[in-house]
Amino acid sequence: MSIRLFMDQCVPRSVTESLRNTRHTVDLLRNYLPIDAKDDDVIACAQGLSAVLVTLNGDFANMISYPPAKFGGIIALQVKNHPESLPAIVMRLLTYLGEHPDRQHYAGKLLLVEAHRIRIKK
Repeated sequence: MSIRLFMDQCVPRSVTESLRNTRHTVDLLRNYLPIDAKDDDVIACAQGLSAVLVTLNGDFANMISYPPAKFGGIIALQVKNHPESLPAIVMRLLTYLGEHPDRQHYAGKLLLVEAHRIRIKK
């Protein structure tokens, strides 16, 4: 089973390719919106596609602005100015996606993906 993922503009191509290689459906923001689209438009587009948003944008990890319960899933990659951690973060995410292949698992959740753990907020 594959999960539909909506890649925010800030997500590196290497991450997108890693997700595509595991047979997930991956949609790129630039195919739907201008690359400088407002955050509210980005999350609305992901919702409209019934996709989980994947982002490095810290704004989406703000539970006040983007309460997880209102959305179909947000995956926030926690690079925090350490791009060298990205391969480990991607491996952690790929493992998690493999262990949780049901799209409904992500609804109403914010996943904060770090190199050594995933924190889930509801």
